[in-house]
Amino acid sequence: MSGPTTPLAPVERAALARAVVLAARGLGGTRPNPVVGCVVLDAAGAVVGEGWHARAGDAHAEVVALRAAGERARGGTAVVTLEPCDHTGRTPPCSRALLAAGVARVVVAVPDPTPRAAGGTGTLAAAGVDVVHVPAGDDAAARRVNEAWLLAQRLGRPHVTWKLAATLDGRSAAADGTSRWITSPESRADAHLLRARSDAVVVGVGTVLADDPSLTVRDLPPTGDDVADAALAGRAPLRVVLDADGRTPPGAAVRRGSVPGGTPGVGETLVLTAADVGRGAGGGVDLAGALGALHGRGVRAVMLEGGPRLAGAFVDAGLVDRVRAYLAPALLGQGSAALVASATGASMDAVARLAVDDVARVGPDLRVDLVPLG
Repeated sequence: MSGPTTPLAPVERAALARAVVLAARGLGGTRPNPVVGCVVLDAAGAVVGEGWHARAGDAHAEVVALRAAGERARGGTAVVTLEPCDHTGRTPPCSRALLAAGVARVVVAVPDPTPRAAGGTGTLAAAGVDVVHVPAGDDAAARRVNEAWLLAQRLGRPHVTWKLAATLDGRSAAADGTSRWITSPESRADAHLLRARSDAVVVGVGTVLADDPSLTVRDLPPTGDDVADAALAGRAPLRVVLDADGRTPPGAAVRRGSVPGGTPGVGETLVLTAADVGRGAGGGVDLAGALGALHGRGVRAVMLEGGPRLAGAFVDAGLVDRVRAYLAPALLGQGSAALVASATGASMDAVARLAVDDVARVGPDLRVDLVPLG
């Protein structure tokens, strides 16, 4: 990676914030590619073009923004959330497109970690373009929007977000086993938004047998961005069942409508057995093998929606990268004893500690995002 790291001008800082919003429009639609946003400023600093990467094989964010800007890009600045690619894949290199458009300056938030695509900044700098890398700290939002893809490049497995819903006293179901509904309609809609922005949603066969979930995307809340809402409307993650011994019924709801390119909001279904990915120490499927298989299918962002046993297995294996918790202001008193059946926490020295990353009100509930410490 080449180029200085210097403070951004206010107009560039605003353009970067907008580019992150644009990048987020691609969440759930670009696998196996990253999400990318780009804003082009003319020589006077006015916004003249915007672009985002919508899906693999479509034009990249820089190309879309440059098309919108036209000749006004010449002598201007391109602000991009991820280093412009420098290779020819399904589309030509973005570094060449920026050079052809005559931009004088390129502001890059996050370097591309992949050897095949990296090098765009070097090509630009060698051609005389002023390449500036966003200072540490100012790149946080750009890294956050692409955290799943970045982790997948680093570790060779998908990023895993475990979604849970519970009462204030930590119950996920009542004493009679009922769990509908712990949280509010607003929280459930917000969780469907997370589904739509994920590449795959994963459950265990126990959840399938007990609850018969469909794992479809529905009742999406408006995001305040009409373009993003239109893009999300037809998205659905791959529906994955971890089922060591192949017990998923043929008529299970999770199997219905599993047609490639089929019904909007209904993803394809993949049942992974021990014969497919190996058997783990606890008798279930090997989780590392399952994630490896998903990575091989282009999955970069997994939403984990399982019961306490599956969640505990992921926690024990160190395979949970983010926790999305919806907490209802309610007290059950009696009910399920634990949200996670994990071997951690046998003593205080073994507690799996998390850091709070974000807190928000969703309807009457509290949404808390947490990430593992260390």
